Amino acid sequence: MNPLRGAARAASRSLRASGLVQHHDAASPIATRKHRLPLNGSIHQAPWRSIQTNPPRRGAQSAAVREEDDGSSGPRIQQDSSSNPAMSFPCLDAQDAKSASLSARSLNSGPEPSYNTGHHKLFHCDEPLLLDWGGILPEFDIAYETWGELNADKSNAILLHTGLSASSHARSTPENPKKGWWEKFIGPGAPLNTDKYFVICTNVIGGCYGSTGPSSIDPSDGKRYATRFPILTLEDMVRAQFRLLDSLGIRKLYASVGSSMGGMQSLAAGVLFPERIGKIVSISGCARSHPYSIAMRHTQRQVLMMDPKWARGFYYDSVPPHTGMKLAREIATVTYRSGPEWEKRFGRKRADPSKQPALCPDFLIETYLDHAGEKFCLEYDPNSLLYVSKAMDLFDLGHSHQVATRKRREENAKRIAKNGWKVQAGDPSCSLTLPDKPYEEQLSAAAPMNEPVADNGDSSSTSTGPPQDLVAGLAPLKNHPVLVLGVASDILFPAWQQREIADALRAAGNKQVEHAELGEDVSLFGHDTFLLDLENIGGRVGKFLG
Repeated sequence: MNPLRGAARAASRSLRASGLVQHHDAASPIATRKHRLPLNGSIHQAPWRSIQTNPPRRGAQSAAVREEDDGSSGPRIQQDSSSNPAMSFPCLDAQDAKSASLSARSLNSGPEPSYNTGHHKLFHCDEPLLLDWGGILPEFDIAYETWGELNADKSNAILLHTGLSASSHARSTPENPKKGWWEKFIGPGAPLNTDKYFVICTNVIGGCYGSTGPSSIDPSDGKRYATRFPILTLEDMVRAQFRLLDSLGIRKLYASVGSSMGGMQSLAAGVLFPERIGKIVSISGCARSHPYSIAMRHTQRQVLMMDPKWARGFYYDSVPPHTGMKLAREIATVTYRSGPEWEKRFGRKRADPSKQPALCPDFLIETYLDHAGEKFCLEYDPNSLLYVSKAMDLFDLGHSHQVATRKRREENAKRIAKNGWKVQAGDPSCSLTLPDKPYEEQLSAAAPMNEPVADNGDSSSTSTGPPQDLVAGLAPLKNHPVLVLGVASDILFPAWQQREIADALRAAGNKQVEHAELGEDVSLFGHDTFLLDLENIGGRVGKFLG
């Protein structure tokens, strides 16, 4: 017998023998406790009380706490069969309080936040935009900001591409003095030197900081798009950006620059419009999304969509799914930074070692994630997170993917020419069915069970070099100077993905590829290094641009 269990039973028998605890019997199924032991050990008559100060939630109360009438004229007696009190959950109480606060907002403005980073310029395009997967934007807006001066022949423009949730506000301006997300990287003498270059940064379509996205008004009916917004790709975002460049009279960019999702867009811009770009910079990006990053973004979308307040995307003018957004951001934050940095920064420290461990945030790393999620949950439109992250998943610059996309666009263009721009309900571009059977493990055709597979840390490459499909897909960039930067501590876009870009470009015949990888001795900041390391990231970018 378990010694603790035996001791507990012995103590119970002793209490029953002393009369302090009465046996249950058939005539009286309710055990009435007429005595209790105070802390000093003396005995006095008093109704028995639960040791729990705060009553549990409704579900716990029904299971653990019952109130019964003992038939006397005295007070009802509370029976608690649990050995320990229920825990408190201040983290959940805070979420309930936030929902209540949002519900109480003015009915005139609605509880949905206004996603705004301040003053920006606005480009409006009346010409419809056909999207890669058959959807249509009959018109669209692009929010953008600029720094520096465009020269007379308009040859000094640099297009800066953003990460997933960034706005066009990369640097402060006289109209908007708030610091931008790449504040120190742009300006006089900075890596993106505004004494020499005219820098343009846009908020991508699908976003929520001024560009057309799910929270925008559908001009066809005056209502928000919500999840009627069509699926889009990073290439769609780039095509919209080049409509802006056309309006500015910029025929050729001096350079296309981007980090993270922006690094992906920067490569896509070169592949789509090779004749309109000089130099290309891709930092902590990839040429095609790989399973790990797809899996992490899928998880973020799932926790957001499982929030009941998401309401299948039609939450506008109601309480937004702030809890789902908070959790999604916490998952994302785990991928943005690195284990080595967190070991040094947080270790195993608890927020308050003097307190009992809790199921709410307790360790310092937990409180950090909780704060990151809470800070972000009302700063970005949840539907934009879904659409833009899905666009990242769909990214693939492989040749076969490009061919399939071109064919699909041609077919959709023919359909539009015949039936008009309006997409009908049931159209393949807005329908989806789940597989009849769940996924089952498959034997790899490339690696039969009887053949060993070399473990080189890169499941996408072989001993013969980068995938030939990707080499062919990046062939349009063979004459462009390209800078590819990676970070060894990055777990979201591992450094082998940047090596894959550089290797594929070289295999395609590009002799102007510069590739550098920051080791953990240089940076422990993981994926976020591109936001923080002005010396190593900024210095290399500035030197490359000249």
